[in-house]
Amino acid sequence: MRNKLFGNSIEPDCAYCDHCVSDGTNRLCMKNSSIENGKCRRFKYNPLLRKPFKPPTLPKFDPDDFRL
Repeated sequence: MRNKLFGNSIEPDCAYCDHCVSDGTNRLCMKNSSIENGKCRRFKYNPLLRKPFKPPTLPKFDPDDFRL
């Protein structure tokens, strides 16, 4: 099985659906008029719409941490 971009287990969400039209506050589906819990049955993943999470900040290290 081929791995998809961002993994094989992507939760459906209208924020990155190919059929979703958004004006900033409201989301409408071009294929299905009803959207329940942020998703519908016609979900089609579009990786270009996905906004990745920010990476966690790294802790500050002291030069003494690297001495042997």
